Amino acid sequence: MIPEPLYPEERRRPGRFWVITLAAVLTVAGTVSLGRWQLSRAAQKEALQASIDAEKLKPPLTQAEFLALGKASDAMHRPVRLRGLWLTPQTVYLDNRQMHGTPGFYVLTPFALEGTEQTVMVQRGWIQRNFVDRTQLGAVETPAGIVEVTALIEPPPSHLLELGSAATAPAQAASAAAPPAPAASAPTGPTPAVEGYSPIRQNLDLEAFRAETKLPLRTDVSLQQNGAASEGLQRDWPAPALGLERHYGYAFQWFGLSALVVILYVWFQFITPFRRARRRARDGRF
Repeated sequence: MIPEPLYPEERRRPGRFWVITLAAVLTVAGTVSLGRWQLSRAAQKEALQASIDAEKLKPPLTQAEFLALGKASDAMHRPVRLRGLWLTPQTVYLDNRQMHGTPGFYVLTPFALEGTEQTVMVQRGWIQRNFVDRTQLGAVETPAGIVEVTALIEPPPSHLLELGSAATAPAQAASAAAPPAPAASAPTGPTPAVEGYSPIRQNLDLEAFRAETKLPLRTDVSLQQNGAASEGLQRDWPAPALGLERHYGYAFQWFGLSALVVILYVWFQFITPFRRARRRARDGRF
């Protein structure tokens, strides 16, 4: 049995009350569902961040274990300890990278692994740019000879929006069997491989860099050195942007919309008719 409407307006339009009620219920159910979905996405990303932090605390992989990896994703964010030779002439400076809000360069150098024909790109750290002369690069110390490097296994360098093609000439080809000799250990900037060559780039595609330099470069992964500043480089790498704040913000908006629909429903379906009925009763009109 359909309940008797409470107010005179409902007696004249009995279906309107239930249509608005159904619309409000569906809207609230939908917005609450979307808010809960945003919270679940945030929880998934928090779990992902926790797993990344746990990987970083594991013991470093040996060089043999690293070489035996089939897929880089099997050990992503895991520490690794490698021995090899810095290929300094192929150092790349990625422009428009910030650290602590200051613009500068990420310094990347290929690292030839000892006893193998495999090379991996290492994100060594960050240096501040020269605000007077953009092409004047700061001094970076690169040890000569065989060295040991401990770093995290990370994806290839991220790409920024690039408005134009890089105005850099190709680097001089480096033979896989005979990699170029490293620079001296004294602080120095990169030595151009050919006239007009610039190591400054907006982005670095490892596949294209491998074809350009002819290095036996692994393109599915890079290494990222962490720890205290050294060799003229800072290593306070920004945390990956997982978008947790965005998900929580969207959830707040959806739940806020749900609350607004409930408030409007109660106001226009109950409070407003009740106030009108009281006003009519006070004025002697029914």
